[in-house]
Amino acid sequence: MKQMGSLVRTIVFFTFFWLSVLILLPLGVLLFVLSLLGLKSFTDWVLIHLASWWAQGVIWGTGAQVTVEGLEHIPPRSGLCFIGNHPGDFDVILALAYIPRRFGFIAKKEVLFLPFVNLWVLLLGGLFIDRKNIAKGKRAIEQGAERIKKGASMIIFPEGTRSRGRGILPFKAGAFKLATLANAPIVPLVIHGSYSVWEETGLIQSVPVHLKFLHPIETAPLDAEARRALPKQVEALIREELDQLAG
Repeated sequence: MKQMGSLVRTIVFFTFFWLSVLILLPLGVLLFVLSLLGLKSFTDWVLIHLASWWAQGVIWGTGAQVTVEGLEHIPPRSGLCFIGNHPGDFDVILALAYIPRRFGFIAKKEVLFLPFVNLWVLLLGGLFIDRKNIAKGKRAIEQGAERIKKGASMIIFPEGTRSRGRGILPFKAGAFKLATLANAPIVPLVIHGSYSVWEETGLIQSVPVHLKFLHPIETAPLDAEARRALPKQVEALIREELDQLAG
């Protein structure tokens, strides 16, 4: 009986999820058009609140108990780069719900073929990266860095794929170019428990989830050697936090 209840809840949840993505899409397109007509400040404000409201509704629908720490570490203005571990798909929902700034995702190119989701990634200022094509991947990172230089914020998961409960995977150095090319601060992002929300069992589970923003790391004053050490440094910081949360 409990299994049947979880299955029904999961079906209802994903029906709401995809219908809401579809229903809100025309509004997102309208806001994008208005931004092109010179109303970017207004549309940015509406988009971030719309995305946050939607994501918080999704979280409520899962019953996940989310703890958020370190919001005070997020600079309110100027370009910056969020770099975090990537346990599961729910990470995107968490970021939309709790990051108090508009930001774009650096998403794998496969997302480009997901109906409706692909358009939302573009509307929010995201870019698609081809992990198998070094030249195209480099161009996507450079485009993201240019946006950060102009005051935008971006988020990237340097593991390159979801860890799916396998702990934390090695961070890829190329992801850090997003921040270093723009001389922008990095805000490390720690995510714990998100894989268990639905991917672990295939059913919606009301589980504890933890989201923590660490102190920003300024990249502008770093020399070449310090920049090369960044991937290991940030990975170690996030791994240490995950070990504490797991313990």
